[in-house]
Amino acid sequence: MSTDNALQLQPGAAARQRVIVVGAGVVGLASAVALARRGIKVTVIDKEGVAAGASFGNAGHFATEQVFPLADPALLPKLPGMLLDPLGPFRIRPAYFHRALPWFLRFVVNMSRKNRERNGVAIKALNLNAMAATRELLAFCGRPELLVENGSLLVFETRDKQVIDAEFRTYRDAGVAVKLLNGDEALALEPSLTAAVTAALWFTEVGHTPSPKAICDALADTLIRLGGSIELGCVKELQGGGAPSALLDDGRKLKADKLLLCAGAWSKPLAQSAGHKVPLDTERGYHLMMLQQSGLKRPVASFERKFIITPMDGGTRLAGTVEFGGLDAPMSPARADCLLPHAKALLPEVFAAATVDDGERWMGFRPSMPDSLPVLGESQSQGVYLCFGHQHLGLTWAATTAELMGQLMTGETPAIEMRPYSVKRFD
Repeated sequence: MSTDNALQLQPGAAARQRVIVVGAGVVGLASAVALARRGIKVTVIDKEGVAAGASFGNAGHFATEQVFPLADPALLPKLPGMLLDPLGPFRIRPAYFHRALPWFLRFVVNMSRKNRERNGVAIKALNLNAMAATRELLAFCGRPELLVENGSLLVFETRDKQVIDAEFRTYRDAGVAVKLLNGDEALALEPSLTAAVTAALWFTEVGHTPSPKAICDALADTLIRLGGSIELGCVKELQGGGAPSALLDDGRKLKADKLLLCAGAWSKPLAQSAGHKVPLDTERGYHLMMLQQSGLKRPVASFERKFIITPMDGGTRLAGTVEFGGLDAPMSPARADCLLPHAKALLPEVFAAATVDDGERWMGFRPSMPDSLPVLGESQSQGVYLCFGHQHLGLTWAATTAELMGQLMTGETPAIEMRPYSVKRFD
């Protein structure tokens, strides 16, 4: 029997284009829905299924206030201490250091003023319509309640007014909608916070979701309602040309009119099969999901502690650490456990009697590029398109990059200039 199995069209749909989307995280599912809304027959393929990776365990924060590239020259003197601390907010596993070094060299290059300014403009372009795009997409899916728009807080425990004012001015001058609150004002917004909070930045035009997984489930249900499908399968190679195809590890070869790569942290070898060597590496993110209800109305991040607390269905999510260690090393449970003492400090009454055994540890993989920008657009292989590398902003950018890819893949003019995100920037 031949393994050259073309995707089957629904009856009467012979004239419709067929697209295979590789990846069933929030980016892939949002992209699939954007294409299906344009009349395209879409099949999503994922090796584990809907929201099996970072789209399940992220902090649930639509973080459009994050307009600054991660490559910040202020990090340089802090890096040695941060990287050597096994429980610090930013770490490289010693055994992975030599593999991460090329990524970090590119990261340092992107710290130059020129590169930071260029990359910051491109980040802002994606952030600009992200909330509106998410709002519209979830309304189309019939689940508008999955976007809560109460803003978010960045809280301070320092009494150094210069530090607080400088942070406020940095965001304000970058065009971010932000209010500076004193400690009493912050506690009035979030009474469960500790009185040790001296000030806060209130980002008023951001949001969060009570369940990142529910967003993915809603997108999957909508795709199926639109005539699409979701299949389990591990794609090992993409082949472009007049009849683009995805080769699976079980020997199947699935053909379509176009392929869209949205495999997140697993995109690097598949992009290489399409002719591109991309400097993608993996940030291993941790969370501790606690059963206690925080009483918070919005995400609260800590300036000093470098972590975030998000109120969610079924409890409270503590997240925020970054570890470079690749896709194969096991979880470091201590990196999840270390979040609880910080939560106890900020929400003392909520977590006074809590232990890590009350919670559930999780680790996922963020696909990060050294310039903090995703890869969006056409590959050099005919019929193969790329949409990955969303770093910490996959949830934030999913709806807006999905719409951009829908426009690009159907011959529409994308709403923003796509050149900054092209894979050709690495040539």
